[in-house]
Amino acid sequence: MTNQVTNVVFAGLGGQGVIRASDIFAEVVFSAGYDVKKAEIHGMSQRGGSVSSDVRFGRHVDSPMIPAGAADYLVVLSPDQVANNLPVLRPGGRLITPDQVKAEKLPHRRSLNVALLGILSVYLDMNLDLWTRSIHAHFPDKLHALNEQAFALGREAQSTGKQTSP
Repeated sequence: MTNQVTNVVFAGLGGQGVIRASDIFAEVVFSAGYDVKKAEIHGMSQRGGSVSSDVRFGRHVDSPMIPAGAADYLVVLSPDQVANNLPVLRPGGRLITPDQVKAEKLPHRRSLNVALLGILSVYLDMNLDLWTRSIHAHFPDKLHALNEQAFALGREAQSTGKQTSP
């Protein structure tokens, strides 16, 4: 286990699944044995406003908040939220956006958040079973197959070399 703290910011609009994606991710890293801290900013989320969630993990994490310019990964669910959230990404950090997944291939339009988790998973050394278990824990049984498909689509999209840099 690394001593370094890894910072991941999830951002988008209310109703896109930003909080659910960060909850799934936080559970994955916790299940992998890391200390995890999480903070959310809901804003006007119920009216489609900006939403963000910070997830920090490592051997020991003191604060849940990620300072500007310190995010290792920025996962943005809405293209129009990229510019407002870029200042949180550190130089050399990884930007993950919806254009990395072909929307027409998504099993359901609301599964984009899980597809982007699939992309994120390629960069992190976490057992795939942890991802599957966490996804299952956050969705009803009838949505498990659909979300597994979305997750696999994200992993495949990243494997084909589609990358976005700030």
